[in-house]
Amino acid sequence: MLMYKLYLKFVCLFVLLFAATRPSSAQTLVPVADTAKQHVFRFGDLEMLRDTTNKLSFADVSTKHSSRFVSNTLPTPHIQDGAATFWYRIWLDQRIPTQNNWILEFFDQTIDSITVYSPVKGGAYKATLLGSNRPFTQRMYAHKNFTLNISNDVKGENYYYIKLRSHESANVIIVLRSVSWFISYALDEYFYFGIFYGMILVFGLYNFMMFVAMRQRQYLYYIVYNLSIGLYEMCTDGIAYQYLWQSAPQWNHYAYGIALFLASTFAMLFAQSLLNLKENAPLFNKLLKGVIIARTAFFLLCLMVDKTWFTYKIIEIVPLSVAFFAGCYVLYKGYRPARFFVIGYSFLFTGFIIKSLIALNLWWLPVTALNFYSLSFCFIMEMLFITFAIGDRVRMLKREKDQAQLRMIKQLQQNEELKDMLNRNLEVQVAERTSELIEKSSLIELQNEELIAVNQLLQQQAEEISRMNVLLEKDNLLLHSDIEKVTHDRVMSAEVDFEEFSRIYPDRETCFKFLADLKWEHGYACKKCSNTHYGHGHLPYSRRCSKCGYEESVIAYTILQNTRIPINKAFYMIFLMYSTKGKISSHKLSEILSIRQSTCWAYSSRIKKAMEARKKEIKNAGSKGWSKLVIDTGEE
Repeated sequence: MLMYKLYLKFVCLFVLLFAATRPSSAQTLVPVADTAKQHVFRFGDLEMLRDTTNKLSFADVSTKHSSRFVSNTLPTPHIQDGAATFWYRIWLDQRIPTQNNWILEFFDQTIDSITVYSPVKGGAYKATLLGSNRPFTQRMYAHKNFTLNISNDVKGENYYYIKLRSHESANVIIVLRSVSWFISYALDEYFYFGIFYGMILVFGLYNFMMFVAMRQRQYLYYIVYNLSIGLYEMCTDGIAYQYLWQSAPQWNHYAYGIALFLASTFAMLFAQSLLNLKENAPLFNKLLKGVIIARTAFFLLCLMVDKTWFTYKIIEIVPLSVAFFAGCYVLYKGYRPARFFVIGYSFLFTGFIIKSLIALNLWWLPVTALNFYSLSFCFIMEMLFITFAIGDRVRMLKREKDQAQLRMIKQLQQNEELKDMLNRNLEVQVAERTSELIEKSSLIELQNEELIAVNQLLQQQAEEISRMNVLLEKDNLLLHSDIEKVTHDRVMSAEVDFEEFSRIYPDRETCFKFLADLKWEHGYACKKCSNTHYGHGHLPYSRRCSKCGYEESVIAYTILQNTRIPINKAFYMIFLMYSTKGKISSHKLSEILSIRQSTCWAYSSRIKKAMEARKKEIKNAGSKGWSKLVIDTGEE
């Protein structure tokens, strides 16, 4: 019998505990009384209706669809369908007189649209519009959360209807608070916000000073990462909307995504630099580069294709995990600065997991300020330990620098010892060499005296040889002049071949000079104006009239004008025609000069005409007679 009574007591206790932990199926009537500062709506405090058509009006919901409301079974209700409209209903007991003023407060600042239908006197309802799509200046209280005053004039048990729309998942955290407690709570909350964002600025300033001192890019990466984290927290807390873009609510939809992208990217760049992955873990270094590229591509797609993709914050688990495991790997390899990095990222990883579970509605505990701001707390801890890691790395670099300096000093000492030893050896060798030189100096002096005597004799002989060279040079000049004269006379008076003829007229320059001397041997006179003053023209040996500017080439008015064969061959052809008295055939000329027979015939005909015209002049001209044929004053 005693055992039976104990069994019944145990069953009753279990039923009571189970009933206490399980939400009631009936909606709870929440009293509005001065005995409580606030009330957070959870479980049976809320009833929910999901409108997938987005067409139900307040009249529909409050009357014919009122029975469709179901009791909430979650500690914190959650909106996960951005295409549907969610209606929530709370039941307030306002029969008790109260001295305090009361407000309804909505915690999640990412909800796009909130419409609260609150009762007024006479049984009617008044609609109040809230949400992140509306300008901040339209809020009743200048506070980051959405707030609504509860009228004390309405008595009885009253239903309040709340219509919610959000493009991303959001928590439905509704709190009933007295205004006095709201003000006290808000002051404390903004005080802690000031501490949080102040710490971010302090960490940023500290790393900026480290960058100025060390000139390492990792500090710039960490500064941008810290500021991006601060901006992301401001976006999620509603602080950015309150202080940065009050009149631009459209920024609320994707500003957090930009901040999160910057934080993620620069966190990976900072991890690469701090952990020195390029040397310590090349595989993780390549993996992080690939994650950075993929994250950047996803960010651009979100920005240019569909900004609602920014809501997939869960992808940040990939860069966070890669950076965390990279730190664990290099720590395992013995890189000491990675220890604080791993601890800091452990806090960050924990905060991210808690926030993800809340966002996915998998968190089994009620959402309170402690776990709601868990990620912010983990950010602070991560920044603190990362600062320790940076300091540890600086100490390591300083230790390596000191060791390098010690090695350098030791090497300098060894170099100094080697230098002293070499100097001593050199002094000994110099002394030995000096004694040898002193012994040999007397012998060198005797040899110098003999060399002086020999040099004097050689100088006399050189002077004699110089006099003989002068006489020989004069004889050579006379001999060379005689040879040139004999050669010229032989060429001009005998039948010679083209090679021998070319020794006197080897090239175009020599022929032009000969023509110039021959053409203007009696002076220059312009063919146009008869002016006798001239200057050099553009062509070799041509002359330009200083008065009218007419330029006369050296072959103008000669038998060579308009001749296309090489000028030295033309000279030789004139010479052959003159020396053979015009009897050489054009075929023979073509064979000798390697020029076409028709050309030789045409040019030899012109020479024959010149010979016929100057028969008297060239009759007794001798070796220079052929040159008389060159000037042709009758042809232009």
